[in-house]
Amino acid sequence: MPEYIYKAVTKQGQIVRNRVEDASKNTLVKRLKNNDLLPIEVVQVGYRGRQTKANKKNIVDIDDIMRTANSANILQGRDTTKRTLKERVNLAISAEERITTRDIIIFTQNFYLLKKANFNNIHALSTIIKSTENLSFRGILEDILAGVEAGEYMYTTMEYYSNVFPYIYINMVKVGELSGSLAKSLEQAVKYLEDTTERNKKIRGILIPNIIQFVGILVLLVVGTLFVLPAIQDVFNQIGTSETLPEITLWFMDFMDNLLLYWYIPVGVIASIVLIIVAYVNSPKGRYSFHYFKYKAPIFGKLIYSIDFSRVMRAMLLNLQNGMRIQDALEVSKSVVKNHVMLSIIETSINNIYIGGSWIEPFEKSGLSSPMETEMLKIGMQTDLSEMMEKLLEYMDIDINNTLQKIMKVLPELVYSVVGVLLIFLVVVVLVPCIQLYMGNWFIDAMGV
Repeated sequence: MPEYIYKAVTKQGQIVRNRVEDASKNTLVKRLKNNDLLPIEVVQVGYRGRQTKANKKNIVDIDDIMRTANSANILQGRDTTKRTLKERVNLAISAEERITTRDIIIFTQNFYLLKKANFNNIHALSTIIKSTENLSFRGILEDILAGVEAGEYMYTTMEYYSNVFPYIYINMVKVGELSGSLAKSLEQAVKYLEDTTERNKKIRGILIPNIIQFVGILVLLVVGTLFVLPAIQDVFNQIGTSETLPEITLWFMDFMDNLLLYWYIPVGVIASIVLIIVAYVNSPKGRYSFHYFKYKAPIFGKLIYSIDFSRVMRAMLLNLQNGMRIQDALEVSKSVVKNHVMLSIIETSINNIYIGGSWIEPFEKSGLSSPMETEMLKIGMQTDLSEMMEKLLEYMDIDINNTLQKIMKVLPELVYSVVGVLLIFLVVVVLVPCIQLYMGNWFIDAMGV
């Protein structure tokens, strides 16, 4: 059971502290009151509440309970007492326990298996909570369970914990609950989390080592220009040789000197550009343009659009298989993406249905979907849309994997090219003068030989 550290006031006004085990914070508070102790503070060791919200959504927090307490001694005791060293150490350790993507994947996999075994949501959540070791995540699952027991959808509580559950994940669960296909949505959510984790791992494996190299070379370039090259120039000047540093080296030294002297100018220009870009992106027009750029960006643009379009079609298929009309299926399915370009295409599709037009036409006219994708949807409208959408999703999965493989081949070459150019510049600017000094030609020239 969870362990708690509590402080409470006795009838005589004395403050007591202890560390105990109990099923939940609320049951501990009740037990303390039954023993004539008025709780001041109850902290679960290993659990830290959300930082963006003061309280949980469905479970009453200790602070809510204590608002009804009316005791000057309690307030005075809270202000004058301090935690012991042991308490502070326990709380510091518990603060480090964070919820990882792996925790969410394991929860989703277990929940999916229990739903496949015909567990209802309350029974499934209760079973998973008992086996959840991460106290932080267990507290959130208890909050979700309290919401489900009160008649809420799971996704409504998950939205409250948007810093834990990804936006797409929450809306996949939402589609599943609204369409009555939660098990299938959970299966898709697991695939989404695993694919995203694997994709990010591959990209980090390429970028991080090269970024470290890039930063290291840049540091060597700056340090060499500011300290090593001036020392070499001083040696040449003292000996009186006619040898000089290479022209590109002298140019870069002057550039660094001016940069250090007038550093506030480039910093101000960069800061102004960043502020202008941020302000523009936060405007409706700028946000739409930025989201459109994501779909048209080199290297990653096609992949980003294909993934978003695949999510919409997959969510729409679930809704259609559960008897929803196309316009309702689109309305529910649009929540699985947050790109404003995709959302505007979906809204146009819904409006087209209401006026008797084609819902596929906006995707076709956008120029973002491939002709094969839109043609398969058109054929599906004439035959069996659900069956054709299943084939479309299979085709898109293959296309997304092929695109990802191409990116994994191109990205290392691109990164290596940038690092290679910087390395060549380091050699020409810094290492060549060092080699020149080592060879000693400047000394022979100074001796007049």
